[in-house]
Amino acid sequence: MDSWIQDKKRKGSLPLYQYFYRKSSTSSLFKYVYLALLKITRFLYNVEISSTVKIGEGLYIGHPYGITINPKAVLGKNINIHKGVTIGQENRGRRKGVPIIGNSVWIGVNSTVVGNITIGDDVLIAPNSYVNCDVPSHSVVFGNPCIIRHRENATEYYINNKI
Repeated sequence: MDSWIQDKKRKGSLPLYQYFYRKSSTSSLFKYVYLALLKITRFLYNVEISSTVKIGEGLYIGHPYGITINPKAVLGKNINIHKGVTIGQENRGRRKGVPIIGNSVWIGVNSTVVGNITIGDDVLIAPNSYVNCDVPSHSVVFGNPCIIRHRENATEYYINNKI
């Protein structure tokens, strides 16, 4: 491992499974190590992130407990996910499907994002929010049903491990 990874590991800000997830697309060896670490992580932290989820660079999981991400979901770059988040599928109705989440999105504690919806870039989803509608870029979302407020630089000072 290079010195940057060792430094991050020492500080506790980059779990090993995240490192190997990022590297798994470049080498099959990393993919097998990632899959082994993912099974351990699922058991210890109740994190359900399939190896088939499309996630861009810069994923940050602040507190990896009780997180569920549907295997068909698509997440952009520099996503921050916190404890208790569910990114799931709706099985019926006009929003049948899974979310597509843009770049630089901060998803707060115990938030739920479901359905065939699109979350734009630079979006902050407040803790305990239920999001089942499209969210334009540069917005803050909160509540149930979701309330959307436009705000330039919505995630400024929120995104960790930005790449």
